[in-house]
Amino acid sequence: MTNDVQDFFRDIAKTKQKMAKHIPETFKAFYGLHEKVMEPGALDKKQKELIALGIAVASHCKPCIYQHTQAAVQEGATAKEVLEAAGVAVLMGGGPAFAHLPEIMKVFDVLGVKY
Repeated sequence: MTNDVQDFFRDIAKTKQKMAKHIPETFKAFYGLHEKVMEPGALDKKQKELIALGIAVASHCKPCIYQHTQAAVQEGATAKEVLEAAGVAVLMGGGPAFAHLPEIMKVFDVLGVKY
């Protein structure tokens, strides 16, 4: 049995291909901006992913939570770092942000991250 996180990661490549086909200018512009902004600079990629994750939690974007949790872990973030960043998001986003914290745990479970 799969869950929504596994379904998301399984389907995202196909979804991106469809977007690239149907809205190529928007797709190229968005992903070009994403790649440029996430390049290491004064902040490294892990720090940027933790910021993006916090914003995703505060704005209640489940797909963003999934992607940025995975990316933060891939960039070396520990479960404690991810959850602390999420805690800051709860401070800024209140109860609705808090209600989205289980989405992070779902990604941890899929990735095998101990927390």
